[in-house]
Amino acid sequence: MREQNIRLKAEAVIEGEETFLAGVKDCIPTLLGYLSIGFAAGVVEKTAGLSITEIALLSICLYAGSAQFIAAGMMAANGSASAIIITIFFVNLRHILLSAALSPYFRHLTPVRNMLIGSLLTDETFGVAINEAAKRKRISEKWMHGLNITAYANWIIANIAGAYLGQWIADPEKFGLDFALPAMFIGLLVLSMVSRKQWRLDIVVGISAVVLAVGVSLVLGGNIGVIAATLIASTIGMVIERWK
Repeated sequence: MREQNIRLKAEAVIEGEETFLAGVKDCIPTLLGYLSIGFAAGVVEKTAGLSITEIALLSICLYAGSAQFIAAGMMAANGSASAIIITIFFVNLRHILLSAALSPYFRHLTPVRNMLIGSLLTDETFGVAINEAAKRKRISEKWMHGLNITAYANWIIANIAGAYLGQWIADPEKFGLDFALPAMFIGLLVLSMVSRKQWRLDIVVGISAVVLAVGVSLVLGGNIGVIAATLIASTIGMVIERWK
């Protein structure tokens, strides 16, 4: 009887940690990054000539920090619509890899329910989710929605705030706002390495990714270089980890 009570209590704790509100709570550490990046994106988009309404719609429909920075820069340079769409398509191809990595945890769901999760997946929510999977060996659908929706709402608010205040910021680069996105990714990388505590493996994968990204970019272009580096460096890391 005592063992059964302990088991029931343990199951209740697990269920409590996999609720929608638990996902909201686990998203909080990334919100500061989203606020700063979203604000910077809103400022850059405003200085590129977009209206606050257009910036709000861009953040709602596109919902991609790197793609929005690129789109704003290409719009400011009078790039064609087709060039902007094609560039954003290649930049966002990495989301196929992110979704594929999480798909095993949601195979029991219908395609529509999988689509609802995948459509709001970002680099940051993926990082939080994959750490959750490493700890619990599973990911709750409700928890994932709490994580995704919180990040999504925060991103939209940050973009609109940046768009509004960006009316008085004529030169975003003066304040280093153009470096906000790389800074956030560096921060996420450092936090991930600290939590994993696999320094040698991470250093090998990191150096491999940099060498591949630079080498392939010189030959085939920056976007292909990032994709190639992601695929090959992650494969190298997986092989090393399994051979240990």
